[in-house]
Amino acid sequence: MNATDWAGFIVALISIFASVAFGIKWLVKHYLNELKPNSGSSLKDSVDRLERQVEEIYRILLSSRKS
Repeated sequence: MNATDWAGFIVALISIFASVAFGIKWLVKHYLNELKPNSGSSLKDSVDRLERQVEEIYRILLSSRKS
């Protein structure tokens, strides 16, 4: 292999690694975006709603147990 072949090979490897890195960055960005509240449709909002409902059910159970 001469210098031109090596240069082409190195550029190809850098391109592949850069594509993979940008793909991973894009995935992480979009997955982390699901963990931020956004007025109802994110995973964080769903978990918050479930926590409030569970706390309400727990409160109702405790109040009915005291009666």
